[in-house]
Amino acid sequence: MPILELSTNVKITDPKKFALEFSKFSAETLKKPELYITVKYTYNEILTFQGTLDPAFTMTVFSLDNLNEQANETYSKAFFDFFKEKLGIPGDRGYITFIDPGRAFFGHKGTTLATISRK
Repeated sequence: MPILELSTNVKITDPKKFALEFSKFSAETLKKPELYITVKYTYNEILTFQGTLDPAFTMTVFSLDNLNEQANETYSKAFFDFFKEKLGIPGDRGYITFIDPGRAFFGHKGTTLATISRK
């Protein structure tokens, strides 16, 4: 259910290892079972931020039922700290967009999560 799409201009030596670590961290941070977590890492050497090509990122978090102003503050801090530690990206070099599309707008198993949750 949570989908995290990370784009960064920081090239990672072992992207598979990073993706698995990022998946586990995301599950812990969002308090969702890792069984439902999807992460996507995209390396984009031409990602600019503040007019430079210095290390930066953008991320979109799609999740159901756990995004709100207070929670997003906590998530934002955790993810920014993670990216600083793992990727060397300073805290002022990224944006995170949090989106809760609603169950009717998440497809799974040939239906939507709204339909699945009613069963």
